[in-house]
Amino acid sequence: MPYIGISTSKILSEEQKDALKSELGRKISVIPGKTEAKLMVDISDGHSMYFAGGKRELAFLDVRCYGSTEFENKKAFTEAAFTAVQQTTGLPQDGIYLSYGEFANWGTLGSMK
Repeated sequence: MPYIGISTSKILSEEQKDALKSELGRKISVIPGKTEAKLMVDISDGHSMYFAGGKRELAFLDVRCYGSTEFENKKAFTEAAFTAVQQTTGLPQDGIYLSYGEFANWGTLGSMK
């Protein structure tokens, strides 16, 4: 199960949130074995965000996946995610950041994988 947490300073409409969730759902499949059917997306908007000492309009994506994948798959998803966020929010690429975490252990359905 992949998880994508999105924090942004922008206030998004429900339509923007749905569009972003859908686009990320389509793009997650560039990572082998990951599908929208098992994707959890958490969008938190309207945050006060600061970078380099100043308040800015930003977005940060925290992508977490069970298991590991090749660098090229993560790169392809990162590029697709940046495009989706940029198109949905209007943020420039220099206002979007992403981290990618891979986990050998993942709790689900009352147990640990």
